[in-house]
Amino acid sequence: MSPVRKIVPNKTAFFVCDIQERFRLVIHAYPAVIATAEKMLKAAKLMDVPVIATEQNPKAAPPRPNPHAPKTALVALGATVPLPLLDLPSHLRPSWVPLAKTKFSMIVPQVEQQLKEWETKSVVLMGIESHVCVLQTALDLLERDIDVHVLADGISSCNGDEVGIAIKRMRDAGAQITTSESILFQIMQDAAHPGFKAMAGLVKEHKEMTKDALEKLIAGRGF
Repeated sequence: MSPVRKIVPNKTAFFVCDIQERFRLVIHAYPAVIATAEKMLKAAKLMDVPVIATEQNPKAAPPRPNPHAPKTALVALGATVPLPLLDLPSHLRPSWVPLAKTKFSMIVPQVEQQLKEWETKSVVLMGIESHVCVLQTALDLLERDIDVHVLADGISSCNGDEVGIAIKRMRDAGAQITTSESILFQIMQDAAHPGFKAMAGLVKEHKEMTKDALEKLIAGRGF
């Protein structure tokens, strides 16, 4: 019987993987991925959860799904989409967030050092692409005995059919597949939590966006 892997609230970090402008026109249901990340970052501030965010090779030329499209159709440097990263207090984000990388996995030396300093036991993982950077990050974290909780309503790929396969691969390796709302209440644990009212308000605020993300990223995909 597999061990029960519960999230460790005061030893948890949120990982935001490569949610960049360069992918806006090519990722399946990308607005849903962005909406989930926005909700989780607001929750991180409410619940005092630290955040790591990365950018994959942001200075590379952005991909263009239509070779005849004008070069101005996408942001040239592939920066992270507008997310409330800088709204987080300094103790919840390293000064280098978001971190530029060329390695597909988020587990690079700066991130490893930060995880050690935070004594991280659980990581909540979201972003793109599910079968490349997200998958490799999950495997590297599991190899380091860090529990991984993948948000099924917060990851995607250019080809939507890659998502289910990536999720099954991560689950087979030991990752927990969950949803953003489920994770938030797992971290909070108790309605007596001083932040419960604010969290309930956040969930309500994002209700329609959460429903949309579930429908576009999860419904009918067999996991």
